Amino acid sequence: MRRSLRRAAACRPSRRIPLEGTANVPFEGDVAYREPIRAAVKQVYDPEIPVDIWELGLIYKVKVADDHSVRVEMTLTSPACPSAEALPVEVKERIEAIEGIERANVDIVWDPPWTPEYMSDAAKVALGMY
Repeated sequence: MRRSLRRAAACRPSRRIPLEGTANVPFEGDVAYREPIRAAVKQVYDPEIPVDIWELGLIYKVKVADDHSVRVEMTLTSPACPSAEALPVEVKERIEAIEGIERANVDIVWDPPWTPEYMSDAAKVALGMY
């Protein structure tokens, strides 16, 4: 499935495609941080796919604790993803730049494994998969 996603991305312009999609990510904690966190993570892109990682469905869960720390569970499109080290670091840095957030921890999880079905409808349309 990853190959078909890459093929779909290759058919699109190399520029990033900003989306106002509807990816549904489970969120726990202070809801005042939901939109700033979503906006921050939507600035992170897999360099090979012109859709942000939020809309790709790579973010599985966000939890804001009472001490204003954030824990993110995310995955990658493949265990062999060339951005495996860079993407979590960028997510962490962007979330920690949000006013009021003390620190962020980003955990890579492989269960459930990511598939294109996790993508928002907007991402599928942007990549010509819908």
